Amino acid sequence: MPRIPSRNQGEHGNGEHRLEILSTLELGRTLDRLASQVLEGVIDSQDLLLLGIPTRGVALAQVLAERLARMAGRPVAHGSLDPTFHRDDLARIGTRLVEATQLPAPVDDRQVVLVDDVIFTGRTARAALEALHGWGRPRCVQLLVMVDRGHRELPIQPDFCGRVVPTSRHESIQLCLQEVDGEDGVYLIKSPHH
Repeated sequence: MPRIPSRNQGEHGNGEHRLEILSTLELGRTLDRLASQVLEGVIDSQDLLLLGIPTRGVALAQVLAERLARMAGRPVAHGSLDPTFHRDDLARIGTRLVEATQLPAPVDDRQVVLVDDVIFTGRTARAALEALHGWGRPRCVQLLVMVDRGHRELPIQPDFCGRVVPTSRHESIQLCLQEVDGEDGVYLIKSPHH
């Protein structure tokens, strides 16, 4: 069924074209599904620790923690883990301002779910695993992403995935969350130069 163009599609000032992948409603349903899947795999939600990977994964972890808390009937611990200093591709991708890692509880013997908006090469997830190792020994570590866009360079796959969106290397994925962007949705960004 063809998608009706939304006000969020079309040309932007920089010439990029933004195509809606998930609408507000679809994103909400996907978040509920992901939260349910996470909850199904945990014996006690008190052992659960969501750690968002900056930048967008931190906001996504918070949104998921709120949904999980409603489903579980109790708060779910969440924080952030910045893997910047553990990356092996900084020369290629450049650096951004490092964010402080915020752990609301020790990671030892916890079920840790690393949360990121998009998985691409797998190098961010690898760096996050290495960074997490410095904070303790979780009972298990899982990876949750909103979008898997392909192009893996390492044998890393998400345990929980909102949507698989095959992309070319010059395209990108943008996750928008109400809490950060004032809108909800997932978009494919096409560069004007390709």
